[in-house]
Amino acid sequence: MMISQRHKDELNRAIAEYLSAHNYRQTFETFLKETDISADEFSQQSDKRNSGVLEKKWTTVVRLQKKIAELEQTVKKRDEELESVRQGGGLGGRSMALGEKRSPTEWIPRPPEKFTLTGHRSTVTRCVFHPIYSVLASCSEDATIKIWDYESGNFERTLKGHTDVVQDIAFDPSGKLLCSCSADMSLRLWDFNETYACIKTLQGHDHNVSSVCFTPSGDHVVSASRDRTIRIWETSTGYCVRTLNGHRDWVRQVRVYHDGTYMASCSNDQSVFVWQISTPMLSANSNLECKHFELRAHEHVVECVSWAPEASAAAVQEGAGLVDKKRNAGPFLCSGSRDKTIKIWDVSTLQCLMSLVGHHNWVRACVFHPGGRYLLSVSDDKTLRVWDLRTKRNHKTLEAHTHFVTSVDMHKLGPFVCTASVDQSIKLWECR
Repeated sequence: MMISQRHKDELNRAIAEYLSAHNYRQTFETFLKETDISADEFSQQSDKRNSGVLEKKWTTVVRLQKKIAELEQTVKKRDEELESVRQGGGLGGRSMALGEKRSPTEWIPRPPEKFTLTGHRSTVTRCVFHPIYSVLASCSEDATIKIWDYESGNFERTLKGHTDVVQDIAFDPSGKLLCSCSADMSLRLWDFNETYACIKTLQGHDHNVSSVCFTPSGDHVVSASRDRTIRIWETSTGYCVRTLNGHRDWVRQVRVYHDGTYMASCSNDQSVFVWQISTPMLSANSNLECKHFELRAHEHVVECVSWAPEASAAAVQEGAGLVDKKRNAGPFLCSGSRDKTIKIWDVSTLQCLMSLVGHHNWVRACVFHPGGRYLLSVSDDKTLRVWDLRTKRNHKTLEAHTHFVTSVDMHKLGPFVCTASVDQSIKLWECR
C-alpha cells in the first residue's frame, strides 16, 4: 500500500518517538540513520508533537476492528432475518415484500441488546418498566432495589430497606408507588413520586413473600408467599383485609386481571388457581367468599402466570383452532413451569388450549406482547423466546444471558423489552 511522503515522514517520526520513549536506544539510533532523520532534527518540539501517536493509532485500530466485527455480525443477523421474511416469515405467515415495514404491533426484540445494566451484587430476581417515566426497576438477592434510566442506560438510585432477598416488585397504575416483597417476610411501599422513601412496611406473612402486584385501581396490593397463602392489603392503611387459602404448597406468583375481576396464582403444588374477586369482597369487614377454580396440566412446579391482553384473543383463538370466534371466549391466561412448557388457558371454560414446547430448562417468566400476536418467555436455558400464538411456534430465540434468565417485561407503550438474570445483569432490548 502506497502512502504519501508527508504521511511517511509522520509515521517515521512517530516510530522514532515510540523507540525513544521506551528507551530502545540502539534501535532508535539505527532507525534514525536508516530514515535519514538527524538527531538535531528530532527536536524536543517534534518529540512533543508526536508523543504517544503510535499508541493512540494502535488502540484506535483495535477499537475499529472490534466495531467492524460487531457490525458484520449485525449485518449477518439482518440478512438471516430478511431471508426468513422472504421465505414466508412475514406478517400473518405470508411472504413480506422487500422494503415492506412491520407494524409496531408486530415488533419483537432483536439482538444485540441496547444496554447491559450492571451493579447488583447477586442474582437479579425481577425487572419491571415504570408505566410513565423512562425508567425501569430491578430487585435482587443482594436485598436492594435499583432504578435505571433505560433511554441512556444510566443507573439512578438504590432503594434499601429489606434485610433479605427481594423477590418481586410492582408499580401501581399511576406510577406513584412501588411495592416490593422479600424473603424477610415483609412487603414495603415506596414513594416513587418525590422522596423514594419507604412509607409503609406490611407484615403478616409467616414465610418468604415471593410475589406482589397491584389491583387495577391501585387501592390494594396482592401478595403470595411460601406460607401457602395469598394476602390482600389496603395501600392507604397497610392493613391486610383478606387472607386466601387453597394452595397446598409455596405460592410462587400472583397476578390480577386488567379489569380486576379475576386473579391468578401458581404454586409448587403444580396447579394454577383462578380467583373471582370483586370490590365489595375487598372491604376490610366483608364476609363474601372468594371462589377459586383449579387448573391442572403441568407436571412440575408452576413458576409464573400472565394474563393475556384483549388484543391477544384473535391470535389465541386461531392458534387453538376455535372455529366459532363469535362465542364469548376468554379471558386467557398463560402459565410457565419447571416442566419446560408454557400453557395457554381459557378461563371461561377452564380448558388448556395449547402447550408451547421449546425451552430446554425451567420456564421462569412470561409476558404477552401488547400487540396481541406474540408471547415472550425466559428460561433457565439462558434464552429469551418469542412465540407466535397463531402458529404455536417458537418465532425467534435470543441467547439473552450467560446464566439462568429470571425475569422478562415488555413496555406497554414503547418498543422495549428488559430481561434479568442470575448473571447479575439486566439487559434492555429494542423491538423492531
